[in-house]
Amino acid sequence: MTDDFDEMDEAQPQEIRDREIPGRTSGRAFDEEEPAEDETQPADVRNVSGSMGAIQRRRPPRRTRGERGPHADRPPRAPRAAAPKAVEPESAKPARELLEEILRRMGMSQVDITYVPRSEGEYLEVNGPDLAMLIGRHGNTLEALNLVFNNILNAGVRNNRKYYTIDAEGYRARRADQLKNLALSMLERCIREKKPQKLEPMLPSERKIVHLALAENQYVRTESEGVEPERRVVVFPK
Repeated sequence: MTDDFDEMDEAQPQEIRDREIPGRTSGRAFDEEEPAEDETQPADVRNVSGSMGAIQRRRPPRRTRGERGPHADRPPRAPRAAAPKAVEPESAKPARELLEEILRRMGMSQVDITYVPRSEGEYLEVNGPDLAMLIGRHGNTLEALNLVFNNILNAGVRNNRKYYTIDAEGYRARRADQLKNLALSMLERCIREKKPQKLEPMLPSERKIVHLALAENQYVRTESEGVEPERRVVVFPK
């Protein structure tokens, strides 16, 4: 939803436009009468006082290179501590090594992979140069890689399958937060209007985030309808 703002260029009345603003020309907060200049004072004294009737603030002298300033003995400010990284569990190590091998074969060896746990699942976040190719248009390349990766990881596994979300520079994490906010907005609209709300077509992993965001809600239920790539989530009132 986009809000349109119209800028209005309305001419001000002359008595407002041409009024004198206190402090701009007189140098005072209020418009006071200028005192008459004392002709008995020497010319150099009159020139120092000036016509503005205010004492000029003196600038501090510029220090030369190597000169210590007044706060030289102040201890340096401690650097801000970086956010601690999540400890990678042993169960995630084979997945990370598999992803490193896949990316190496794709010609992307100069990358760093970090394990990041989130509320909607476990992430393997890729950081490095030139990741636009890995993300693809609307994240489609990342989605395809994620599908292939999890199929390889769980090949031949019947019990205790592990699924990870591959991310690149936080792209999918930001998208997940947007989808959660969208799900809450559709929840409010569905309750208010008392009719189903259709969301835009999404990738399978994105539809899963919306389903999970509203799974525990007692007022609505969610279903997916349509055929890929136009499959979408619909929020129904209970």
